[in-house]
Amino acid sequence: MPFRRLPKMELTVAYDAEHASSTPRIQHEFWPLDEIDPKNARFPCCLVWTPLPVVSWLAPFIGHVGICREDGAILDFAGSNFVNVDDFSFGAVARYLQLDREQCCFPPTVAGHTCKFGYRHTEYGTSLTWDDAIRTSMRYFENKSYNLFTCNCHSFVANCFNRLCYGGSMSWNMVNVAALILFKGHWVDSMSILRSFLPFVVVLCLGIVMVGWPFLIGLFSFSLLLLGWFLIGTYCAKNLIEC
Repeated sequence: MPFRRLPKMELTVAYDAEHASSTPRIQHEFWPLDEIDPKNARFPCCLVWTPLPVVSWLAPFIGHVGICREDGAILDFAGSNFVNVDDFSFGAVARYLQLDREQCCFPPTVAGHTCKFGYRHTEYGTSLTWDDAIRTSMRYFENKSYNLFTCNCHSFVANCFNRLCYGGSMSWNMVNVAALILFKGHWVDSMSILRSFLPFVVVLCLGIVMVGWPFLIGLFSFSLLLLGWFLIGTYCAKNLIEC
């Protein structure tokens, strides 16, 4: 049978059809996740939160966050040049939110972005999988100094989210990461609620009994100053806080 050379147009159409059918499979087929298992500290593809000693006693909306791999292991930025793996700092998970990998951008090529940020996302750093993004952020923060006010666990999670372009956004920071888990997170159990708020209630009651209402004003001022710092540092003086 004689060899017939395909016209250039047919080759182009065949390539485009094959490319169009294969690209979505690369972007949207994921390994199935295991069930969430709080007893064994397994939270696949979750954002997790736990109260911080002392800080959460005074401001219960402040806590420590981490992000989990697809196998459920927790990673959190726990100190300078150190990202903790599978050993969540400051205690067991109290609140969690499972994230949707379908809302991430995993471009197989430079032209394969599903987000609207294309070049900016490529420049920031893209990943092919969920775990790949976390691994890259982990290497980045293993060379970072920890600071509660400028570069902390929320910065690490925000960096992962921006690398994933989660939710079609590259504007993740300390504030909206904290708001996400605060307003959309699920409590693990009733003991987690008690563990998170009981110290605050005890400190509040003792302060009012021993000092009086000025303690309540001081506590409110502390929370307001803390919240104001993160809001101003994030949205007004962006060089102060890193993500």
